[in-house]
Amino acid sequence: MTKAHVGGTSPIVMDVEAGKDYWWCSCGQSKNQPFCDGSHKGTTFSPVKWTAGESRKVAFCTCKQTGKSPICDGTHKAL
Repeated sequence: MTKAHVGGTSPIVMDVEAGKDYWWCSCGQSKNQPFCDGSHKGTTFSPVKWTAGESRKVAFCTCKQTGKSPICDGTHKAL
């Protein structure tokens, strides 16, 4: 498997809405980080659908190396 590009070196924290679907960029090439803009086309990557279980703040991963996609697990600190 090809490794994703690093889309950023820190998470993007934002408010999410309960029941809403979010499409997280897994390739790292999106210009709309942390979300997919279709830049993965022609690669082996696909966006990851994530549905908010409740309205709250979420730290979305931008380094694309997290083990808890799409949520930041601190992996960017070791890059």
